[in-house]
Parts: sequence; C-alpha cells; structure tokens
Amino acid sequence: MTLHTTGPSIEQIILPNVRDIGGLDVRRALPSAKRRMVGPFIFLDSFGPVVYGPGEGVDTRPHPHIGLSTMSYLLEGEMLHRDSAGHVQQLQAGELNLMTAGSGIVHSERSSDPVRASGGTLMGLQAWLALPEAHEETEPGFQHLTVPSLPTLEGDGVSLRLLAGAHEGLRASTQTFSDLFYADLQLQPGARYRLSAEHTERALYVVFGDVEIAGQTGRFGADQLVVLRPGSDIVIQAPAAARLMLLGGEPLDGRRHIYWNFVSSRPERIHQAAEDWRARRFAEIPGDDDYIPLPDDSQVRWRFKQ
Repeated sequence: MTLHTTGPSIEQIILPNVRDIGGLDVRRALPSAKRRMVGPFIFLDSFGPVVYGPGEGVDTRPHPHIGLSTMSYLLEGEMLHRDSAGHVQQLQAGELNLMTAGSGIVHSERSSDPVRASGGTLMGLQAWLALPEAHEETEPGFQHLTVPSLPTLEGDGVSLRLLAGAHEGLRASTQTFSDLFYADLQLQPGARYRLSAEHTERALYVVFGDVEIAGQTGRFGADQLVVLRPGSDIVIQAPAAARLMLLGGEPLDGRRHIYWNFVSSRPERIHQAAEDWRARRFAEIPGDDDYIPLPDDSQVRWRFKQ
C-alpha cells in the first residue's frame, strides 16, 4: 500500500507488501504500485528478525537474474551465497555481498550447515540496482565487502556505514555502474542527521524505531519507505534509538521492465531470459541442480501491460 502526503519534504510514503520467499517472510517496499524506482534502486526487500531452531534455516533455491546487481546486507545472522560463476561466500552481519547479473547468473542463498545444525537468527535487506543500458549485458561478477572495508562516519550520536556509491565525501569500493548511494544509518536518542541533496532521488527506509523530519508533521516508523522530494532540505531526528537505510541516486536512462528475477530495458530480452530458464539453458551452480521453476506465463503478459 502507498500513502501520499503533501508535506514540503516528502513525496510518498510506501508501506511494503509481505511475501514468503524460501520459507522467509519478506517485506517488499520496491517496486510498488505507485513507485517503481528510486534512482537505480528497482527492488528493496527487508526480512526478519526470524529465529531458526536446530534443523531449520532459510532455503532460497537456485534462481536466475539478468540486467541488475543485487546487494545483500545482513543486520543479524549469516547466510551462504553460491552462484553459477563459482563464487561461494559466507555473508555475516555488517557485511555486503554484491552480485552483478548482467547477461545472466544463477545463485542461491541458504543457511550454512553450522547454523542449520544449531539454529540462529536472521535479519537483513536485499536491494536490486537496475543497470544502465550500456551495462545490462555486462559479464557477471561478484564482490564481498567486510565490515572494515566499508567507510563510516561517527559522531554526535550518529553512526553511518556507506555500503555503495558516494555520500558525504565518502566513497565505497563497491563496484556499481551508476551514480547512487546506499547507507546504514544508526541514530542514538536525540540525534539529528542532515541528509544532503547531492542526489536527485532519495529515500529512507526505517528498520526500527521512529524518526521525525524537521518541518514535517508526524513520525515515521518501522518498515516505511519515505521517498523525499528532490532538492528538499532534510534533517532526520530520532526521539529514541533508530536505524534506517538511506538510498537513492540519479534517475536511470529510461524505463525498466521487471518480471520475476529479470530486469531489462527491452521486454523481448526478458522473454528470452524466461524461455532460457524454462529450457534450463542458464549455467548451473556447481554441485546444486535444484531450481525454482518459472512462474506462470500469464504473469509475464500482465507485467508487460503496465
């Protein structure tokens, strides 16, 4: 559901839909019925916290992507990434996995054997970045960033970790293809943070707590995606401890189509990818021949009428 406000700083407030993916309830803020993208961000999921007992865990089976980069970021727990390019990487809280699908890649995300044996917690987010047209068919790639490798700002009750792009004079080493920023912002009670207007499109996603925006009535709580007006002066205030994700960038070079796990500027490219997956022509993950089947064809036709 999407709510609209006429305030001076806010363009939209988006409340995510909840979906089950691989036995994990996720809250999907992008894309929504009224807002497809913020900068190059075309998809934003948050999940957890969920507690797994012994013998339990997350199982997102092998599935394909084209035309995008995925960013997986954990706040609690750990998860094992495997893909058809041969990358195997454990992701732990505070770290970032960036996978560039480009011309096509298959990956899975599962609980590791130790977590599955003993149980544990899981909480995090996954974002998708639509690629510029010139890079939609780029070679697939993967990058893992540890906590020390991510630039930070600290002071006056504010802690910011930059995950991707450039922001406030910081630049992450994450290998992206467009002008963007993605940051984890933690505020102590009473702290204030001024969000610069250096990027045209900006939004904040509240992970927990309530925040206020100076000059705007009301508070914004957990799981709300607050889309900000371009050029507006934004000061975020935290009456109590709060955590949120900041994201945005410059508008992408034209419309993007999205169906299932495929993103492209060309509908025919998505149809090709769907048929390739149906016929099992994508490369497989070494040692894992399981897969998620293609959804019903009627969903393809419905998406391309939008």
